[in-house]
Amino acid sequence: LDRSSAASDVYKRQNEEVLGYFRELIEFAHQYDMEVDLDVSPELFDRLGATSSDLSIFKSIDVDIIRMDLSYGKEKDRELVENDLGIKIEFNSEPHIVKGLVEAGAKAEDILVCYNFYPQKYTGFGWDEFRRNAGEIKSYGDVTIGAFVSSNNTETHGVWNSKDGLPTIERLRGMPIDLQARILIASGLVNEIIIGNAFATEEEMKSLKEVLDNAGVNKDLPIIKLLIENGIYDEKSMRSIIFKPEISPYASESEKEILFNFETHMSSEANNEFIWRSRISRSRKDFEYKPRSCEKEFFQRGDILIVNDNYRYYAGEVQIVLGQVENDGERNYVGKISDDEMILVDLLDRGLSIKFIE
Repeated sequence: LDRSSAASDVYKRQNEEVLGYFRELIEFAHQYDMEVDLDVSPELFDRLGATSSDLSIFKSIDVDIIRMDLSYGKEKDRELVENDLGIKIEFNSEPHIVKGLVEAGAKAEDILVCYNFYPQKYTGFGWDEFRRNAGEIKSYGDVTIGAFVSSNNTETHGVWNSKDGLPTIERLRGMPIDLQARILIASGLVNEIIIGNAFATEEEMKSLKEVLDNAGVNKDLPIIKLLIENGIYDEKSMRSIIFKPEISPYASESEKEILFNFETHMSSEANNEFIWRSRISRSRKDFEYKPRSCEKEFFQRGDILIVNDNYRYYAGEVQIVLGQVENDGERNYVGKISDDEMILVDLLDRGLSIKFIE
């Protein structure tokens, strides 16, 4: 009994120390408008005396989100999600957990899911598997999904002495951080992007801000409204693909203006195997698109073209080459998508907002 009492006292002091530390940390984070998400296990729940129906211990430190390392079963998971303390509950990236929650009556829009990060090289999610997995989760409704990108700063730190970054998807490891984010956004499957390791450089943070500034779709544009009204564009699945193209030194100012400063480029019909085309930009008939010779006999996948004045009706139309296209003199070569960004070309589809940034 004495030993049990002594052990209990030790646990109590340890719990108080841990809770005190996190209470102070969370209070500091809230001063800077940050949310704090704690990753917890059933073992920690037991140690703190928390249950699916009693999260008061977490409320006492004012935590914003609790990420459940394991499921308690769909009924208790639903009870967690529907807690009346204002604490958001986040789950691991298991489709069966989300399915169980929805079957138990939880609202999809109240469900948060976050993928893991992977410190060890070659162990992260495969790109195709991630899309299949996240797509299945999204099939149950408007679930919020988070995933990790990784800073390439050599001075970062993370869990378990990680030194190779902390991304969710293996294919993104080592890519520029803004490209990692652009790929996740383009997938249409991720709502929240988290930097896995600390600290990202100021330049990386600025590049992420530029991506986020360009990630939205302007629903007030007449063309967007028209596409939504006609069922061509699903408002809930609106997303942007953001390219940072390599621009030809011969591209004209008119071509660069159309490429970078036109409100949005998009295709309202399915692609064929040769080109993705944005018809909207040909409305700018006030520009000249003088034909320009190019040494290429054929344009290749990833090349960016603008129809020139040799075909005035279509002049100004922006096109991205998907297959081999003959250089017939009616299109000017203005640049190309870099090899690292070709994964974005694979995601091109109808109804997507396409943006080019410098």
